[in-house]
Amino acid sequence: MKHTTLELGGKSPQLIFADADIESAVLGAAQGLFLNQGQVCAAGTRIFVHRSLLNEVLEGLKEAAESQVIGDPFDSAVTMGPLISAAHKERVLSYVGKGTAEGATLVTGGDSIDGDGFFVYPTVFHGTNDLTIAREEIFGPVGTVIPFDNDEEAVALANDNDYGLSATVWTRDISKAHGVSERLHAGSIGVNGWSPLAAQLPWGGMKASGIGRELGYDGILANTETQTITVLL
Repeated sequence: MKHTTLELGGKSPQLIFADADIESAVLGAAQGLFLNQGQVCAAGTRIFVHRSLLNEVLEGLKEAAESQVIGDPFDSAVTMGPLISAAHKERVLSYVGKGTAEGATLVTGGDSIDGDGFFVYPTVFHGTNDLTIAREEIFGPVGTVIPFDNDEEAVALANDNDYGLSATVWTRDISKAHGVSERLHAGSIGVNGWSPLAAQLPWGGMKASGIGRELGYDGILANTETQTITVLL
């Protein structure tokens, strides 16, 4: 029998609180959403924003999306390349269609580029946590911005999902950062920085996001057989 560690899907939340450094939060949220064209297990595709910052975050993410240079990844000027295949491009676009059909507001993107290559424009929706685009892993550059009114609602919304791989908390309040992080159902949590993935740290998810841990000492233990020897003298 083989030891098995499974890292499965993700639908990671990013929580932007009212006291966050808004410029850093928007840039970090955009990175978590658009890195590698959104083809990242820990992509922060559910962006929960305190209602007082909603318009500012929507505008910031719109600007970040529309500033991407899409094209050949071997071109040094390009910041966003293609998706992995034609089939996956159509899958991502089908989710965009579901978002629109279910009543989400399209802020920017939502279309593909004509010609060679499997390119999809970075896409931002304004919607709610019950939308298909906020429930299922898309694995593409498609994110949903969802407002909240208080800390309890933010945590409840973030946890209301089958996945629990990672999460990001944006706040200047270190007490809030620790308190919220402890209540989030996610295996790895970053505070004021997206995706704390490093070889020294254990990595893995909760709920439908997997079993066990990779990396760090926990990763070593996951592939270690414990031997017990009892000696009677």
